[in-house]
Amino acid sequence: MKAITGILIFLSCLTSVTAQRICGSDNYTAALLKSNPALQAAYQDAENQIKKTTAKSNLRFRDTAQNELINIPVVIHVIYKTAVQNISDAQIQSQLISLNNDFAGINADRANTPKVFRPLAADVRIKFCIAQVDPRGNKTTGIIRKYSNTEVFFADDAMKFNNRGGDDAWDSKRYLNIWVCALGGRSLGYAAIPGGPSDVDGVVIAYDAFGTTGTLRPLFNKGRTATHETGHWMGLKHVWGDTDCGDDGVDDTPRQKSYNYGCPSFPHITSCSVDERGDMFMNYMDFSDDACMNMFTYGQKNRMRALFAKGNLRNSFLVSFACDSNLAQGGALPDTAAKVVAPALVKIYPNPAESAITIQCKTASKLALQPLQIFTVTGTKVYAATLSSEETRFAISFLTPGLYIVKVGEGKDATTSKLIKK
Repeated sequence: MKAITGILIFLSCLTSVTAQRICGSDNYTAALLKSNPALQAAYQDAENQIKKTTAKSNLRFRDTAQNELINIPVVIHVIYKTAVQNISDAQIQSQLISLNNDFAGINADRANTPKVFRPLAADVRIKFCIAQVDPRGNKTTGIIRKYSNTEVFFADDAMKFNNRGGDDAWDSKRYLNIWVCALGGRSLGYAAIPGGPSDVDGVVIAYDAFGTTGTLRPLFNKGRTATHETGHWMGLKHVWGDTDCGDDGVDDTPRQKSYNYGCPSFPHITSCSVDERGDMFMNYMDFSDDACMNMFTYGQKNRMRALFAKGNLRNSFLVSFACDSNLAQGGALPDTAAKVVAPALVKIYPNPAESAITIQCKTASKLALQPLQIFTVTGTKVYAATLSSEETRFAISFLTPGLYIVKVGEGKDATTSKLIKK
């Protein structure tokens, strides 16, 4: 009887342990640094970029131009050996919906945020889309499925390379790479933090902790593992700073002693709590169960968006058009004219063009400056100028023949059009 009781206690403890959230990002980063100490300088440079940008004017990103919606093209690498690991398109789509809701602060369970923390809950103004254009400018579904003989992957990046049973990353300056696979150990996922090698940059999530429908673990079925790890990819630290009463670099997350598992009762006060609010265990960067996570703060928003500032590590995403299927090559365009995706306020003619184009912009005469930029379909800027009248002529003979994207304006008023150079 004692033996049976002992077994039951052991199984109970095992169930408790395996039901706890484990993020592998810190151990992964430590292992990378051990194998390549020179990376410490790159990691520190990324952190310095964040600190310098957020410190400039105590940015809150509420009603400024810096609150422009940032679109992140995502490519999903599904690495599988069994049919259950080859998750459905519906499961992938459910994760994108959850990720966007969480970052926009429109998740249904935001009502569970304690009243004292609600003024701190932010809309990060970052949106994720399945990539519609691949690195070569061709149409894509943004989902790569690859069979692998590997039973289980670990946090050694094998899933990120063809020659190790995984799938190579797409250009990490244009795409957020997410690898979905069977993960060993107790980790639900891990992320490459800013500053690491480009060929492993991205996020790894266990197939049974990805999305809100399909094959999922009961406590991790709301897509919050991807929200948590994407937060790391954008420079966020765990809310306890990964040490007792540590600092996560964010002013509006209360100091807490350590991580929280499960679903604590509010308020959860420890020896590190600075007031009666206690821990912000409902923050996406804690270890709480999916059902108990529901917010990012404005301070965390500032850190994440700082990486996209001019000259900073993830700024290249601001000129990526990989979310727009209308910009893909592959014979979809007519021979005689580009399919304009901008509103009637901006017109380009002739189009296709060989040596010069005229851009008609009805708002240009009303503004002191109206920026014009031309990009390749993969997001490389090849020309920049300023419109100062309603019609302006530009020479384009320097461009090689092909498809280009013309962007007029900035922020929410920007328009994009396709241009064919003959």
